Amino acid sequence: MALSASDVVLDGLRIGDAGWLVMRHAERYAADEGFDASFEPLVARILAGFLEGHDPARERGWIARAGERRLGSIFCVEGPTPDTAKLRLFYLEPEARGLGLGQRLLQECMAFARAAGYRRMTLWTHESHRAACALYARNGFACVRSEPVHSFGTDLVEQEWVRDL
Repeated sequence: MALSASDVVLDGLRIGDAGWLVMRHAERYAADEGFDASFEPLVARILAGFLEGHDPARERGWIARAGERRLGSIFCVEGPTPDTAKLRLFYLEPEARGLGLGQRLLQECMAFARAAGYRRMTLWTHESHRAACALYARNGFACVRSEPVHSFGTDLVEQEWVRDL
């Protein structure tokens, strides 16, 4: 049976979701981008920090699910200043790409950030994530910094994107 957007619900985190996110980020980025094992603890630290101390009124994470199958995630956390939200851990399983689910997750995250009182949103990504960068641009984000780096065992172009809410 083919997956359709109508099969997908956006839900909060449940038991096991954090472990799944760490595993899938590590596996997918290793397979697709050649990232080494240093990426996995970064994702684990981000999730541990969220789970241990997020403010539910200003920070939230979503898991996209079709039944019990996890398909993706997105998080909104406080950024570098109290009026700036930071988008984190935006991920889609390959089978869930092309369904409009990325747009739906991004809209949900931005709507939450607006309702929580944030005035802008920022995110960090890599130039190689072309589909995600195109999605950000279509949604009013602007790339404000682009810098070649060597991270996670490979050469990358790190980017920062920002938009007003």
